[in-house]
Amino acid sequence: MRPIRVAIIGIGNCASSLVQGIAHYREASSSAGLIRETVGGYAVGDIEIVLGVDVDRRKVGRDVAEAIFAKPNNTTQFYPDLAPLGAPVIMGRRLDGVADHMTGLGERGFEVSDAMEATQASMVRALKEHQVDVLVNFLPVGSQEASEFYMECALEAHVAVVNSIPVFIASNPEWEARFKARGLPIVGDDIKAQIGATIVHRMLSQLFTGRGVGVDHTYQLNTGGNTDFLNMMDRSRISSKKESKTQAVQAALSYRLADQDIVIGPSDYVPWQADNKVCFLRIEGEQFGGVPMNLEMRLSVEDSPNAAACVVDAIRFCRVAMEQGKAGSLIAPSALYCKHPPQQIPEEQAEKLLDAEFGSFSCAAE
Repeated sequence: MRPIRVAIIGIGNCASSLVQGIAHYREASSSAGLIRETVGGYAVGDIEIVLGVDVDRRKVGRDVAEAIFAKPNNTTQFYPDLAPLGAPVIMGRRLDGVADHMTGLGERGFEVSDAMEATQASMVRALKEHQVDVLVNFLPVGSQEASEFYMECALEAHVAVVNSIPVFIASNPEWEARFKARGLPIVGDDIKAQIGATIVHRMLSQLFTGRGVGVDHTYQLNTGGNTDFLNMMDRSRISSKKESKTQAVQAALSYRLADQDIVIGPSDYVPWQADNKVCFLRIEGEQFGGVPMNLEMRLSVEDSPNAAACVVDAIRFCRVAMEQGKAGSLIAPSALYCKHPPQQIPEEQAEKLLDAEFGSFSCAAE
């Protein structure tokens, strides 16, 4: 079985955790921390990062192993002694991938390279030359035009996609049809965390619904100090993010809440939190006899490793799907690992559908 060759668009914190995690599990004697130890016989260590794409001058031209530790990245370095991968970071296409307010901020923001930007032809050529199997989209929230540019490149280069951000591709019927026509699988959109705000909010909502407690109001307010939260301070970039997170929770309730009764999304940027994300969650409802009750919770997690745990599975399901001749949006993996999949399915049902769709191709870590 040859390695799964992966290109990453956006060498930020999530890319850093993903690359470090692959190296860690390649050597680790334990599968602790993984959702699935193997998928279709592929371990996490079978993923090989062969190409990075970015527009920041501190990353372009470097090996991915070096670029993931460059500013403004500030996630935990749990595998800092990473050997060079032989995977170059090439100049991408800016478009709307860098918000104006993210430049001129020193170490906190982006420093756009003056290198010549990629064209579709040059990007397709790079994907083919590096024999990429799966492209992972880690662009900033709000990168609609930039994401669509790279999707066009993936289609032309015949590369599968994991769309980790809330730009709707896998859940868009027109884009999905194009991937199916090309015989390419895609997992998306907007990757969930391993144990993050959205998955916890969904599970608690299902608990309320399953125990007969009607939900009247709920909110999920999130703060963080990474570039993701700084980027989302431009509120014009977060409409798809709020929709993605809100619909993920609405789907877990027994009835749809009115818009004014459910508030979910990024709340503020707190620089000293770095890559730590704090979620403040509240659910108000009525129990037996109409008696009011409420639940409040505070969740603190390192944001990027939380996402990488799901991305390593999504990458491997893309590879297995290609081997099995599956194309278009992968329904079960997308529902299990993404906030805005083509079909919202409860996690327990998605697990069963995954087994039915892929047979014995997945093995959960003990």
